[in-house]
Amino acid sequence: MGRVIRAQRKGAAGSVFKSHTHHRKGPAKFRSLDMGERKGYLKGVVTEIVHDPGRGAPLARITFRDPIRYKLQKELFVAAEGMFTGQYLYCGKNAQLSVGNVLPVGQAPEGTVICNVESRVGDRGVLARASGDYAVIIGHNHDNATTRIKLPSGAKKVISSGCRAMIGQIAGGGRTEKPLLKAGRAYHKFRVKRNCWPKVRGVAMNPVEHPHGGGNHQHIGHGATKSRNAVPGQKVGLIAARQTGRGGKKKFIKTSI
Repeated sequence: MGRVIRAQRKGAAGSVFKSHTHHRKGPAKFRSLDMGERKGYLKGVVTEIVHDPGRGAPLARITFRDPIRYKLQKELFVAAEGMFTGQYLYCGKNAQLSVGNVLPVGQAPEGTVICNVESRVGDRGVLARASGDYAVIIGHNHDNATTRIKLPSGAKKVISSGCRAMIGQIAGGGRTEKPLLKAGRAYHKFRVKRNCWPKVRGVAMNPVEHPHGGGNHQHIGHGATKSRNAVPGQKVGLIAARQTGRGGKKKFIKTSI
């Protein structure tokens, strides 16, 4: 039996591959859905735009007045492009359609650019949250109160019209267009995320350490595709690949003589 490979070690509980969360500012979410947002709107002010280590998009600290008690509610939102300190934001059903405001997708017209979209009502935003990302509202079905949106991947998704979203696109777009150029920048980029860099290739290892290891030349030596049900020590390469290469499937056209 060979060694426990890297993929197996990542899945096990332990300290080596834990996410580096100590310096992060906190979870970036919408307000908890309450009666004020369901029936009207709440006004907040952007007090600060902050960098969150390990995240490409900036965060915005938003201060709301508590609707019930005499105190302030401080929330952390993923910042939209064009957001600035001192800006007033409005969250709720009756909020206007302007950049940074949060309202149910059912209240926005077709073609609206949105971001930080809820997948289920009240989950506080899970879709289109990476830097520069946005989703687009394709259409509404008023009969069953659903809305069809186009995600950054190009996939279409049907969600409840009560799901909230922020108007605009996430700030920090174009981040990946600038090349890292040197290893030191990659080191600092991944240092604040998790232990996933540098990544040694399997063909550069010994046979005991990886299924692709060994041989007098760096080559796999067998097919790289693996079953979805492969055991953990073997599950490397192209897992459950539908198709490999660029050839595609040949189509035969029957012609009648």
